[in-house]
Amino acid sequence: MCTLVRMVYVTLGAAIFAEILATTSMKYSDGFSKLWPSLFTGVGYVVAFLLLAHTLKSMSVGTAYAIWSGAGTAAVALIGMIFIGEAVTLSKILGLLLVIAGVVVLNLGGAH
Repeated sequence: MCTLVRMVYVTLGAAIFAEILATTSMKYSDGFSKLWPSLFTGVGYVVAFLLLAHTLKSMSVGTAYAIWSGAGTAAVALIGMIFIGEAVTLSKILGLLLVIAGVVVLNLGGAH
């Protein structure tokens, strides 16, 4: 059982990673006018949803989606602030902390 739980989190982590790459690529696609970033966006989202769907075989939808969307949102926001030059504001930092807290609270119910 412990191995299954670990594998579910590895699969979910890969889904999150694919979603982060897809969203970041979308930023560089220039409204889908640049080929390679546009392709990375499409492929990344397909991979992210396939892995998320696989995760949902073993984890509750609320827990999986909270972790997937919350971690993706926080990571993309941090990427924007650190690497893309978006403004770092107190409200953004507070919002990120609230997203993370929300994911933690929802995850306290377990990955059933």
